[in-house]
Amino acid sequence: MGNIENAIFRRTELLLGEVAMERLAEKRVIIFGVGGVGSWCAESLVRSGVRRLTIVDSDRVCITNVNRQLMATMKTVGMVKVDALRERLLSINPRADVTALQQIFTEETAATFHLDDYDYIIDAIDSLRDKALLILMACRTQARLFSSMGAALKMDPTRIRVAEFWKVTGDPLARALRNRFKRDKEFPRRKFQCVYSDELLPNLGHNATCGSERCVCPKATTGPGDPALLNHEWCSSKAQINGTLAHVTAIFGFMLAGLVVSDAVK
Repeated sequence: MGNIENAIFRRTELLLGEVAMERLAEKRVIIFGVGGVGSWCAESLVRSGVRRLTIVDSDRVCITNVNRQLMATMKTVGMVKVDALRERLLSINPRADVTALQQIFTEETAATFHLDDYDYIIDAIDSLRDKALLILMACRTQARLFSSMGAALKMDPTRIRVAEFWKVTGDPLARALRNRFKRDKEFPRRKFQCVYSDELLPNLGHNATCGSERCVCPKATTGPGDPALLNHEWCSSKAQINGTLAHVTAIFGFMLAGLVVSDAVK
């Protein structure tokens, strides 16, 4: 590491040691989805000494992201999420190698990500179909996979935990994934750990849905922070939008980062 990085990570090296820091700097990590969970995971990894990071997300920062997503502020509304996050991460460690891909992981694009090139794959995808595909493909590689289950509709941080996928309980997303694997008779080839919570609260406020097939902040006609974007509230293709809180999604992201760091320094 150079002099700048030696200074940045002095406290981290005190805890982990020089060999572990070198190991972290060499690992290649890819995060799919940099929303309320993935953005905090990315920040924690870079602050911990991970230098080679790829972040993948197709969306732009929406006004409703500001309550929980790391890079979402009134100044970044309308920006491409991965670009806003990359700028943030490089302000932490200018020597980090952060690749920002404004793409979505689907059956059509999966091969372009070259999953075999990575040491760690982080799944923070919301879409059930795409999440299931990423899990199946990641488990065919030599990379370690860590996956986030649903972080919405939760308030209690003490109920957030880690378990092997087939042992996750009380999480509707994990249950839906297992049902999908059973229906298709195609299963992950190996075990992997998940961050989840068995808490499930109802939405108490008015629920809104996106009226179009895919709702995108109108960056083409306005700039980041433009007041016109404030009325564009629901930037999501989801049929149902659930309530979320920053401390819960952030803990999910930090725990994913912790799993990577703990594994890398062993």
